[in-house]
Amino acid sequence: MNPDHLFVEDIHVAYLAGADRLAVVRGLSLTLERGAIGCLLGPSGCGKTTVLRALAGFEPLLDGRIVLGGRQIASACRALAPEARRIGVVFQEHALFPHLNVADNIGFGLRLAPARQRRERVAALAALVGLSASLRRFPHELSGGQQQRVAIARALAPAPDLLLLDEPFSSLDQELRERLALEVRDLLVESGTTALLVTHDQHEAFVMADRVGVMDGGTLVQWDTPQRLYHAPATHFVADFIGRGAVLPGQCDGAAVRLELGELPLPPGVATRQRALDVLLRAEHIVLDDTSPHRVEVVRRAFRGADTLLTLRLASGRQIFAHAPGDRQFAPGDAIGVRLAARHAVTLERTGDGYAVGLVESSA
Repeated sequence: MNPDHLFVEDIHVAYLAGADRLAVVRGLSLTLERGAIGCLLGPSGCGKTTVLRALAGFEPLLDGRIVLGGRQIASACRALAPEARRIGVVFQEHALFPHLNVADNIGFGLRLAPARQRRERVAALAALVGLSASLRRFPHELSGGQQQRVAIARALAPAPDLLLLDEPFSSLDQELRERLALEVRDLLVESGTTALLVTHDQHEAFVMADRVGVMDGGTLVQWDTPQRLYHAPATHFVADFIGRGAVLPGQCDGAAVRLELGELPLPPGVATRQRALDVLLRAEHIVLDDTSPHRVEVVRRAFRGADTLLTLRLASGRQIFAHAPGDRQFAPGDAIGVRLAARHAVTLERTGDGYAVGLVESSA
């Protein structure tokens, strides 16, 4: 094992609920390379924030262990105190000291350092987060985005081995969230900081992280790159949770996968058995085509400037999604033609204990 990794092995965390223990995290394992940015993504209540609290030392482990920088910092038998773990934490509420200016907030964790070293470190971090001109200002004089950058600089000041970010942009508006997510990724990469983010926002996760873990019911369902999560989900839950897509029933006849919207031909020489399966279709797999015999009904539209996201109803009543040019006009109830344009399709085949996920490459 590389000692520079964050190594989380089979951890279990539970809360007391009266006389009982309520399991919140079950058998979670992951690794994160030094300098990489990871993210735990999932719906509310899936256990992602509890994982961060266990890493920070705020929740004990029932089982498993956590190793950081070659040091075992937690197990079911022994755990280092939070202040001994060399972990920085950024909360969603910023939690800045209102009576301290920006410089003193950033330098709060450096109180025992020599004055000159502290000043130099504060100046370097202020420059890194773009607040060199605001060192004498107080938190109430800053915007929400500036306050969050101060909180991140303060967490980075002691040079932690790991930075944890718990829904760091949830209190900001959507436009600021997207811009700040890019800015924070840049500064983490520039500083070489290993970080783990928790969010329920897929766009935020994909923008910031090198590795993303999807959680469901206290378990880590898939820990992978954003690209593989989107194009090769490991389970039906991941396929349904990630991105904007719809799952349609299909039938493989050995030569093609046939769907309500048409068929996805298989490459020559590919031998497959006949079987029923489900197919994941994302918005980019559906193309508007006025000449197509497949007619669908517009259910709703979401204008996004350059394009419009359409929710469409098939003859069966199932719904799919498609992108349309932003300058085209649609209204609910309109009937339009569509066709398949997928080069590959994610298949989800029912098995005795769930789904087997595969990938059908189309020759179309």
